[in-house]
Amino acid sequence: MSLYHPVKIGNIELKGNLFLAPVAGYSDRAFRYVCVKNGACFTYTEMVSAEALTRNNVKTEELMARAENEKAYSVQIFGPEPEVMAKAAQIVLDKTHCECIDINCGCPVPKIIKTGAGSALTRDPDRLYKVAKAVVDVAGETAVTVKIRSGWDTPHITWKEAADAALQAGVKAITMHPRTRAQGYEGLSDWNILKQLVEFVDGRIPVFGSGDLFTPEKAREMIETTGVDGVMFARGAMGNPFIFRDATSLLTEGSYVPVPAEERVKTGFEELERLVAETGEEHACREMRKRFNAYSKGIQGGAALRAEIVHASTIADYRNIFSNLIEL
Repeated sequence: MSLYHPVKIGNIELKGNLFLAPVAGYSDRAFRYVCVKNGACFTYTEMVSAEALTRNNVKTEELMARAENEKAYSVQIFGPEPEVMAKAAQIVLDKTHCECIDINCGCPVPKIIKTGAGSALTRDPDRLYKVAKAVVDVAGETAVTVKIRSGWDTPHITWKEAADAALQAGVKAITMHPRTRAQGYEGLSDWNILKQLVEFVDGRIPVFGSGDLFTPEKAREMIETTGVDGVMFARGAMGNPFIFRDATSLLTEGSYVPVPAEERVKTGFEELERLVAETGEEHACREMRKRFNAYSKGIQGGAALRAEIVHASTIADYRNIFSNLIEL
């Protein structure tokens, strides 16, 4: 099988195997739109609190909205209680008609894990099973997937028990970020554990990999060395939605041509305009500071641009900052 290939998650048929990960504070509709436009084959929302959903939190509902070019996408939810997760899953289905619900069993952030959610579920396979089974039972024909970590810390590597619990619950795919909760995003992810997960699952459902995917070359290396069915870009896609296009080209043609600075900036403005339409100019411009910082990496004079970007508050500010690079 070629490195770039179709993937099936339950009833979902996807043209390729390059995905955008659920990234808190980043993978909103505007960003997912530009990722899909640049070749992302499947996308995930930011993680959504099951508890907040069941309390009819409007802001939480907004996180789940489909981008207009998403033919298929997944809403990721988190929570430690099976009953609450089941109710939340039903709300997701009623409000979005998404093709997939993903359960976050990997987030290492203290405020998430202290509730028993996120990566706390990776070290508690019994609870993970109950949570996943509750969502699967509600979801019906809609695919349910999980994202896990390798374990809690080095003495407690529990991915196998977590994966087995997820399989028993009836999930349709497993994604692993092969770092422990204790590592957070530090150090290196252990791709050997990812390979072991692929061997353990043994083709029963697809396995996807995440972690340290900052270049198309790394995506190719992960697929070749671990045997995962697909890869999920997270931080590697920030300010670089072109990584999907470049990785597709590398996997299918053997090479790629990096996009020029002008196109990088124009894509940033497309994201800005979409974010303004969704959240208003003030919020969008503040949010886009970190995103334009990321878009400006690798551009000549980028440091000077970033010194101005951190103070931008309006669309006009951004136009002035980038006026020497592109015509707007």
